[in-house]
Amino acid sequence: MISRFPVPQVAELPADLQQRIQAVQDKAGFVPNVFLVLAHRPDELRAFMDYHDALMLRPGGISKGEKEMIVVATSAANQCLYCVVAHGAILRVYEKAPLLADQVSVNWRKADITPRQHAMLDFALKVSREAGKLDDSDFSKLSSHGFAQEDAWDIGAIAAFFGMSNRLANMTSMQPNVEFYMMGRAARSPAS
Repeated sequence: MISRFPVPQVAELPADLQQRIQAVQDKAGFVPNVFLVLAHRPDELRAFMDYHDALMLRPGGISKGEKEMIVVATSAANQCLYCVVAHGAILRVYEKAPLLADQVSVNWRKADITPRQHAMLDFALKVSREAGKLDDSDFSKLSSHGFAQEDAWDIGAIAAFFGMSNRLANMTSMQPNVEFYMMGRAARSPAS
């Protein structure tokens, strides 16, 4: 069981969602359970996918791997199994670092990351856990590590969006796909 709520069949969804889910399946080789679980409410799934893509695919001063670091670190703080496992897999793939996601999910402060990435995660975790305590010094610290104002927005928006996602995943008891656990950990065998 991947959710405590009813999970519709992809064929039952509106055509635009079927197409988007099929595109993900074509790329990944499977349908991530997040799409199936959130399809319980198609309009919300569509909005979720649109906002996810606006944040995670937006060009800027933060790499795709760094965006995934934000997701993994904040999801670990929010105790979200699905997001730690799924985005940990994506982090391993983007960074080509099989140990990094485990380090970031357990204790990002001791992970093999740069001082710049440390400042990024420090800010993201503050947004995630103590947003009411943010002040100008938090933005100054980011700036001192080369982050632009728009980068600060990206870091904060990713932390905030995945805070919502983490809570939905925990509420629904969303389970990670088995495929995520090994992604990026071992070299793939060459095709025969």
